[in-house]
Amino acid sequence: MPNVLRYAMNVLAVRDHSEMELRRKIAAYLQSNLECENLEGEDLEDESTERCAVLSEFDTQVEQAVVSCRQQGWLDDERYALRYISSRSRKGYGRQRICAELSQRGIDKSVQRVALQSCDIDWYLQAQAVANRKFGSPLPTSWQERAKVQRYLLYRGFSHDEIQSIYMNFSD
Repeated sequence: MPNVLRYAMNVLAVRDHSEMELRRKIAAYLQSNLECENLEGEDLEDESTERCAVLSEFDTQVEQAVVSCRQQGWLDDERYALRYISSRSRKGYGRQRICAELSQRGIDKSVQRVALQSCDIDWYLQAQAVANRKFGSPLPTSWQERAKVQRYLLYRGFSHDEIQSIYMNFSD
């Protein structure tokens, strides 16, 4: 267990991780250690029994490491979500894309909602800034160029309302 906890501490020292990410990394670490030890059974039945015992021990070690990290305050999904939203929004990504990425990282929808509300980001201004940075100001007026701007902003994770708002006070 101390080696597993030390590995978890090293992983979290580099950057924040969600609980799911940390579990996945610890499991991969334990799996690679198992392969290095090259466990071999005498016969097929003994090997499968031994593997089941090892996998059960893996689950226990992963759970103990995660609980220990959470108790120490090193692992916090709420803090991770806040920092992730802040970082990705600064890079020009919209709410929808950020939420999809958080879901892929195992962050619960309720945690996402709370984190988004506490970040105090004006997504309409964010969409305007991203469009201006990519396409310049004033924004293109031709139909084809406007479609290009819209596709780009959709790809970046902005909603249709946020995209339409950048052209609201802009006449053809």
